[in-house]
Amino acid sequence: MKTYERLKQIRPAEFKRLVGVKKETFEVMLEVYSEYHEKKKQQGGRPNRLLPETQLLLMLEYYREYRSLAHMAFDYEISEPTASRIIKEVETVLIHSGKFSLPGKKALHQEGGIELEYIVIDATECPVQRPKKDNGVATVGRKSVILPKDKL
Repeated sequence: MKTYERLKQIRPAEFKRLVGVKKETFEVMLEVYSEYHEKKKQQGGRPNRLLPETQLLLMLEYYREYRSLAHMAFDYEISEPTASRIIKEVETVLIHSGKFSLPGKKALHQEGGIELEYIVIDATECPVQRPKKDNGVATVGRKSVILPKDKL
C-alpha cells in the first residue's frame, strides 16, 4: 500500500505527528500543488515517477526529519538531484501561492491582532566562533640551514 494511502487512514493526531502539518493543511497544500502539477503536465514533457501527493510528502518529510537527500532518494527510489529538485519545486509553488505564509510584524503588533497557534523559530543557522586573525603574527617555520661543503 502506498505511503499516502496509509497516512489517510490514521488518526489526525498521528498524521500531524508523522507529517508535521494537520490533515486539513495537507489537503490544501495538495490541492495547490496538484493544480500546478496539472498545468505543468499540459505543457508536455516526461511524466514524473512520483505522484503529486508523494512529492508533497517527500518535501514535508525532508523538513520534518532533516534526513539527508541520499536517504530520501533511496526511500523514494529516485536520484539525489531529483529529490532536491522536487523539494525546491514543491516549496516554491507553496510559497508563491501565498496561503502558507506567516503574517508580518505589523499584523502581530496591531491591537486585536492575530492569535498564533504555533511560533516557528529557525535555529539552523548558528554563528560559529572562529579564532581571530592576528596581524603580522604568524607561526614561523624552521629555516633551512646551508652548511659549507667542508663541514659535510
